[in-house]
Amino acid sequence: MAADRDDRRHGEERAPGRGRATAHGRERRETRERREAREARPVAGATGTRTRERLDLPLGPRRRLLPEWDPDAFGRVSERIARFLGTGRFLVWMTFAIVLWVGWNVAAPPALRFDEYPFIFLTLMLSLQASYAAPLILLAQNRQDDRDRVNLEQDRKQNERSIADTEYLTREIAALRMGLGEVATRDWIRSELHDVLRELDEQRAGQGQASERGRDADDR
Repeated sequence: MAADRDDRRHGEERAPGRGRATAHGRERRETRERREAREARPVAGATGTRTRERLDLPLGPRRRLLPEWDPDAFGRVSERIARFLGTGRFLVWMTFAIVLWVGWNVAAPPALRFDEYPFIFLTLMLSLQASYAAPLILLAQNRQDDRDRVNLEQDRKQNERSIADTEYLTREIAALRMGLGEVATRDWIRSELHDVLRELDEQRAGQGQASERGRDADDR
């Protein structure tokens, strides 16, 4: 073993660069192992012992104590209920139910009456129905307001595009009119031809008169 240590020492003395590179690689490996062990080490917190979270990884979904629901589905249901509450069918059914309730508790035998005068249970049911109907109607109105706002925004953008298109067409028509003002039109050409024909007729008439005068002079 002493001979082996001497051989290793002599080898390191013969190759000092290789020994330093090996030592540097060993230190880097040990440093990396210590860092991984420190990241995986449990950390004591207020909620107990937990593993340290990696910053380079996304967080998982958190647990919620309250139940989750779809706001759009709940809003659609509330709109249906609010739409039914505002119809004549609901008023007819509610009137029929109240009349039946009051008639049963007035005309039925005392042993079968479940809500005698002053009909406290009926009042409680109507109050409960009103307490639920008001928020449902408000929720439906809020959704309608949101839709109206979106529709108004779309209409405003559409109007802006229409105005821009109209201005563009107006400029193009004005440019065409200016361009056509410098082009010979049919009426202008016709008037020019009439003028040329008139001048030719006048020239012919003048030449004819000159020739007649020449003949008269020759005859004399």
